[in-house]
Amino acid sequence: DLLNYYYQVAPYIIPYLKDRPQSLNRFPNGIEGPSFYQKDVTGKVPDWIGLFPYTTSDEEKKNYMTCNNEADLLYMVNLGCIEMHPWNSTIQHPDNPDWCLIDLDPSDKNTFEQVIEVARTTKQLLDEIGVQAYCKTSGSTGMHIYIPLEPKYSYDECQLFGRWIATEVQERLPELTSIERIVKKRKGKLYVDFLQNRPGATLAAPYSARPKPGATVSMPLHWEEVKKGLQLKDFTIKNALERIKKEGDIFKPVLSEGIDLAKILNKIGD
Repeated sequence: DLLNYYYQVAPYIIPYLKDRPQSLNRFPNGIEGPSFYQKDVTGKVPDWIGLFPYTTSDEEKKNYMTCNNEADLLYMVNLGCIEMHPWNSTIQHPDNPDWCLIDLDPSDKNTFEQVIEVARTTKQLLDEIGVQAYCKTSGSTGMHIYIPLEPKYSYDECQLFGRWIATEVQERLPELTSIERIVKKRKGKLYVDFLQNRPGATLAAPYSARPKPGATVSMPLHWEEVKKGLQLKDFTIKNALERIKKEGDIFKPVLSEGIDLAKILNKIGD
């Protein structure tokens, strides 16, 4: 079922994976068994797989896998990758992310309606400064908000912008949200995570299945759908394709020309 889903969704998901190093999250024994992340695939994949070289802190040379076509995608699924985890930057501009991410990560004390409230507050904030943003369900417990960037800014600049967004949202919803990295310090509040804006960090790609009961999918949404009644379990590998074929790839603007971050930061500074 999973192979069949990815085979059919390949034209929609590959644009978000293409030319991006992949962190392989492998589940050799299914979602109930242990999983592990694999970054280095040196000598472990066929010759037709694309590689992106990197050097570790102790000067060891290694290679990430890239995913540029249907065969690459299905190969990853066959390795036990239920979800796809691309970098936020491409091999052409590895130090310059294509998008800024806000990951809304609820605690077990938060409801999904609270996630929706925080997402809408984030949208309102970004509307106020003239920034277009796009959202999707995480497919797990929260939501992801993407802001397209021109790939000319550093990860540090991108994270600085993410920090500003998260801080502003937290100030507007102080009883509900936290930007504390340490879980204990969050005191059960929803974590507005901007730290995914760093080299090598990944989130599940749009249209990616997730290793959850029911095989949920990280589904792009129209903002008007982000309202009471929305459920994460609404989108699974059983019904996702029907929706995608009907709606088209509504996340596509994320891949288009990004915001002028310097201009936006100046506006915020004023």
